Amino acid sequence: MIRTGLIIAASLLAACGARDEVSRAAEVQARESLPFSPEYGAVETRLLDDDLVAFHVAMRGARDAQDVTDYAECAAAQYTLIRGFGFARHLRTKTAEVAGTWQADAIYTISAAIPAGLRTIDAEVTVENCKNNGIPTV
Repeated sequence: MIRTGLIIAASLLAACGARDEVSRAAEVQARESLPFSPEYGAVETRLLDDDLVAFHVAMRGARDAQDVTDYAECAAAQYTLIRGFGFARHLRTKTAEVAGTWQADAIYTISAAIPAGLRTIDAEVTVENCKNNGIPTV
């Protein structure tokens, strides 16, 4: 009886996972069909501490908050390299759209070694990806 219940529960979870995957694929396809004509604005960088940096970026023509978030990450990656470090860790990003302009206020730590945490970036790899995707860096 318990084994049958576990099999049913596992089947339901698998079905939910498959449905989530289909849903994510539909979201990606819908996003990619949106008009995208980016106009990247200036990047404002503020050193908050020796290894803590805030970035404020703005852009027009973004599809959604993800585009301006990507722009902030590209700025953070290039800044990390400029400061002589190889890695950054994303702490938070706040986004807003004001009068057709998307803005992001992001904070990263920068370091020479891979920092602890789940949201780390390898600055060299990220800068290269930004260039390949046509996203400017600092």
